[in-house]
Amino acid sequence: MTNPASTPRPDSCDPYGMDQADLLIIGVGAAGCAAALRAADLGLQVIILTSSATPERGSNTSWAQGGIIYRGPDDQPALLAKDVHEAGCGICSEEAVDLLATRGPDIVRELLIERCGVPFDQDPERGGLHFTEEAAHSRPRIIHVGDSTGKLIALHLIQAVEAHPRISLVRGAIAVDLLVRGLHSTDPTDVYHRPRCLGAYVFFPETNEVRPLLGRETILATGGLGQIFQHTTNPKKSRGDGLAMAYRAGARVINMEYVQFHPTALFHRLAPRFLLTEAMRGEGAHLVNRDGERFMERYHALLELAPRDVVARSIHDEMMTRGEDCMYLDITHRDADWIRGRFPVIYKTCLEYGIDITSQPIPVVPAAHYSCGGVAVDLQGRTNIIGLRAAGEVSCTGVHGANRLASTSLLEAITWGYTCAEGAVADREDNPMPNMAEIVPWQLEREEVDPTLIQQDWLVIKHTMWNYVGLVRTTKRLSRALKILRELQFEIESFYRRAALGDEILGLRNGVQAALAVTHAAFRNRTSRGGHYRLD
Repeated sequence: MTNPASTPRPDSCDPYGMDQADLLIIGVGAAGCAAALRAADLGLQVIILTSSATPERGSNTSWAQGGIIYRGPDDQPALLAKDVHEAGCGICSEEAVDLLATRGPDIVRELLIERCGVPFDQDPERGGLHFTEEAAHSRPRIIHVGDSTGKLIALHLIQAVEAHPRISLVRGAIAVDLLVRGLHSTDPTDVYHRPRCLGAYVFFPETNEVRPLLGRETILATGGLGQIFQHTTNPKKSRGDGLAMAYRAGARVINMEYVQFHPTALFHRLAPRFLLTEAMRGEGAHLVNRDGERFMERYHALLELAPRDVVARSIHDEMMTRGEDCMYLDITHRDADWIRGRFPVIYKTCLEYGIDITSQPIPVVPAAHYSCGGVAVDLQGRTNIIGLRAAGEVSCTGVHGANRLASTSLLEAITWGYTCAEGAVADREDNPMPNMAEIVPWQLEREEVDPTLIQQDWLVIKHTMWNYVGLVRTTKRLSRALKILRELQFEIESFYRRAALGDEILGLRNGVQAALAVTHAAFRNRTSRGGHYRLD
């Protein structure tokens, strides 16, 4: 067994020869990277896992367009906290929001601006950073890199992770399940003790093996679950993997009914549901119908800058009332050169599908975008399982309440990445390194997986969630969804237990579990609030 303390630089490290570390992190987005860097700086040896061969493009972070909250001119933590609480419909955690508002901007400066050198846009007229305003913010406080902020943040964070001598970045590694004392330990009497996370079973496709990777503590930073819906702005791997693993391990999961649907995703028969950042509306884009008429004045006093759940349902209502497939986002009243400079990625992407956003309105529909719920954590990312923390979208800190304020997600991710790492350092002496001899070995199965069955099961999940657990919910729809998903999960679990492992079957198993978690929560909660809207 390799001693982590003697591990060489990660670019020369053999990941197959290292099976334990002080800290095991699953996920390489903003939360995972922030945690890895902070923990390593404080002296811990870290293993960070990604299933992607290109980690700078393999996380939800890299898809974020709009920006990240900083501290704008004439801004104060109390003002940010007030905006977060109002967007969250009054059910945010006061302690979590205070932590985000007071410490978060300082971490942006320390980690992203000073350490990683993310090239945020500058304001040539006023000097310094360029601040923009997004929906439900009381003032401009969002910093950005054009309309590809997440991509640049992810790239610079990964570069810092790869350069750190105490961090081993393991690519192409897929976490299968969390290792928990009492569930996966060889001693049957462990079941009488409080559950403790020992690490994870990890599948290495190149060698077709599953190996336990152990850690004094484990941080889940696996992102979201948008792919369980038919329409989503999320990348393909956002299927609830971390949430499902935590659920199976016995972690407490809360607020899963509060799924945020982004109001504006590109609607085109040949295009994926490409996100059109809220910053477009912050910069003056209007929502209009096919006849060019604005309609948001009928729904909210803030018009296009109303909270996301309001805007998304307003678009949905207009589509249903008018019997149309989409509404339109119109920014053609702004200068064409300015549009191309401010939103270069959106301009280029839409042009590929024959839409010139400088002269044409963009067809849009709402799409599943962000899960406000997740694995319940405290201010240092602790879950109810000893040795398991969570950060980023997979977690529920209480910051978002029933509806996320724009551009809080990246801020929350790096803030809790830092506090998770600091907590792991503080608790290091209380968490001994697990012993590999205590872990039940993995038994590989070899039945061939039929891709047609997987594809069909995913279609059932996506259509069920979109039609019955989407923007507008009813008791009958949710009851139908529960029946369908329970039966499907039974079939998938039976299939999984005999199947040769691969990303497809693992993702399907996690996806149906995540879908059930959302549907159960939506069925139990009869009160419409934020991202959860019940007609009955």
